Amino acid sequence: MTDGRSTSVDVLEKWQAHWPEWAVAEVFLPLAQRELVRSWLALRGEWADAAWAGEDPTPGTAKLAWWSEELQGWARGAYRHPLGRILQKQTAAWASLATALPQLAASRSQQGELAAAVQSLDRVSQGLAELAAVLFGTPSAEPQDVAVTLLAERALRLPPSGVQGALGARGLLALPPLTDASRPERLHASLLRGRLQRRAAGQAGPLGRWPALWTAWRAARG
Repeated sequence: MTDGRSTSVDVLEKWQAHWPEWAVAEVFLPLAQRELVRSWLALRGEWADAAWAGEDPTPGTAKLAWWSEELQGWARGAYRHPLGRILQKQTAAWASLATALPQLAASRSQQGELAAAVQSLDRVSQGLAELAAVLFGTPSAEPQDVAVTLLAERALRLPPSGVQGALGARGLLALPPLTDASRPERLHASLLRGRLQRRAAGQAGPLGRWPALWTAWRAARG
């Protein structure tokens, strides 16, 4: 996962390259909170890429297994991945989240109804909801709402033919925007939704600067 020379800055820059619109969205967060939020998002991005990116699921499954071991180490106060420098010190239920990560890999081929897909991610979405509450000092978002953001990340990484109906871009866009969550979670969900809208329109890539600013402003208001 890391060659010993990578730093948290490298990892965050890699994530930022995939989500350039975050540079616009994060202006609605306190300056002191921004590195922590980027680290949280980069962690989610690492797991989402492992679970759903690429044509062959085998490497990603192995990466998630590595991450399960890594989070067990975070629970004991040790870390290898650079993001651990920032996140491991947080008093989160890392061991519980570690045992839930296989749900992400298992969801790669999930089809059918939204309710079943949300249920299939119950443990990992619960863990992420609790983690965000710890990181940002807010009440936990509803796990089913967090599961929907995971399904949005999945839809953006799999080819359009791999996610259809309720689990495709148009199906997920029919759901209401995330509002009952911390500001970082709302901003993140709003950008996911913006990219889903582009996907539904047959487009790819990040939102433009002004659409990203408008989207983030609305999400920041709650």
